[in-house]
Amino acid sequence: MDEQKEMEENGKVSKNFIELIIERDISEGRCEQVVTRFPPEPNGYLHIGHAKSILLNYGLAKKYGGKFNLRFDDTNPTKEKTEFVESIVQDVKWVGGDFENRLFFASDYFEQMYECAVKLIKKGKAFVCDLSADEIKEYRGTLKEPGKNSPYRDRSIEENLALFERMKNGEFADGQKVLRAKIDMSSPNMNMRDPVIYRVAHMSHHNTGDKWCIYPMYDFAHPIEDAIEGVTHSICTLEFEDHRPLYDWVIRELEYENPPKQIEFAKQYLTNVVTGKRYIKKLVEDGVVDGWDDPRLVTISALRRRGYTPESIRMFMELCGVSKAYSSADFGMLEYCIREDLKLKCPRVMAVLDPVKLVITNYPEGQIEYLPALNNPENEAMGTREIPFGRELYIERDDFMIDPPKKYFRLYPGNEVRLMNAYFVTCTDYLVDESGKVTEIHCTYDPETKSGTGFTGRKVKGTIHWVYAPCAVKTTARLYENLIDEEKGVYNEEDGSMNLNPDSITVLENCYVEPMIKEAKAYDRFQFLRNGFFCVDYKDSTKDHLVFNRIVSLKSSYKPN
Repeated sequence: MDEQKEMEENGKVSKNFIELIIERDISEGRCEQVVTRFPPEPNGYLHIGHAKSILLNYGLAKKYGGKFNLRFDDTNPTKEKTEFVESIVQDVKWVGGDFENRLFFASDYFEQMYECAVKLIKKGKAFVCDLSADEIKEYRGTLKEPGKNSPYRDRSIEENLALFERMKNGEFADGQKVLRAKIDMSSPNMNMRDPVIYRVAHMSHHNTGDKWCIYPMYDFAHPIEDAIEGVTHSICTLEFEDHRPLYDWVIRELEYENPPKQIEFAKQYLTNVVTGKRYIKKLVEDGVVDGWDDPRLVTISALRRRGYTPESIRMFMELCGVSKAYSSADFGMLEYCIREDLKLKCPRVMAVLDPVKLVITNYPEGQIEYLPALNNPENEAMGTREIPFGRELYIERDDFMIDPPKKYFRLYPGNEVRLMNAYFVTCTDYLVDESGKVTEIHCTYDPETKSGTGFTGRKVKGTIHWVYAPCAVKTTARLYENLIDEEKGVYNEEDGSMNLNPDSITVLENCYVEPMIKEAKAYDRFQFLRNGFFCVDYKDSTKDHLVFNRIVSLKSSYKPN
């Protein structure tokens, strides 16, 4: 018996509530083949929360041998761009949503949606309304008071058909007329109080050009799209729960066979991050970040640029789970996932981010030797490399102190430390500039202490990393902190502005990495020993100068359950 199936039968693997609904529908004969979809609006870039919806919908289709659609809900040309379409396609593929060429656009169904609206008019279930947007809002009522009927609600079917065709033909200005569903102005659900289902908008559409000057509203278009594509389970987030009666009404009144079933789940929130498209757009337009893929953001493209992997995103979503209850995960959980994913995958190299020169005064001038090192001590299958070593090195500035505190085990005058993979060295002198800043450290080395020779004569408490100065590759490293001031929270309650951290990025221009890094390409990832995991930036790196984004530091305060 399959191990997973056996575990499930023994009750050892829990299923989320959506899986239970789908399995009941299959067992009761209401669903022959599961079809799910991810339906983004192309009005911005996807973020970490969308990844949950992508992976959930794709995962359900895969688990039950069904189909997964990527469908753009492109019914609002005022905010949509081809740029967003292209980025979303790339993001869905990257995160693991394989739609197998099942790419659809709501705009491909505009003709069918128009016919659906005509059908509702003919059934007496829709009417053309001349009220302005403000008047419609006023007539709508409140949560405590029922709305009142539009004075145009009782127009004849013939008049409504004629007016709707004139709307389509461009005879009315934007906002002059709308088509509304005729449902119930006293419904306790505000979405059922004769909602607008079509509006006039003389705008060019990214997919259909100027063919249409009327566009369907999302709540009308969405169920039709699902029905046309044969979607069996329309899985969306909880804010659409109150819209479900309208979704079901549209499907029912249009008399679709095998209607799709809408199921809602809770969004995935992260603490102290910006996910709202409006806010991200403002950050981009104000130049606070360098685009929708700035590594300080949590758009999928930003996470990819920073160096996160699809596997780490999937691990994060599995840890978060699927539920009906709103919850917020700590960003540290996502950082834990990328550390777990990379620790056995990435080669480990020595990189000095804030360099100071170290000269080994008793090492022969002009001599160079190559020292063996494991590419990843936790994964010996990754092999070894040869590291050049000689008289002049770079070490981290904070690995040397003139007057160190107690329990400082790194380099200081008179102290001996191990150079990683190399020799013991003892500080004998140092040079400073006019401001007192150390410019050069002088040491002697003990040739008997070469790493790997089994030397046991004495022990040292400190080990520091280094690079051989003549061969080191000069690079730029960018260190990131949260874009948001975590003490203040994301948004300022007084004016709605964002509480930004002025120190969210530190750019180090004079970093040196051992020479094996020369052949690195965009998105290649490395662990810089003692400094964290880094990724080659695809946008700003050149053949002659690499730019590295720190994905995550090595230390974590997050503890998995």
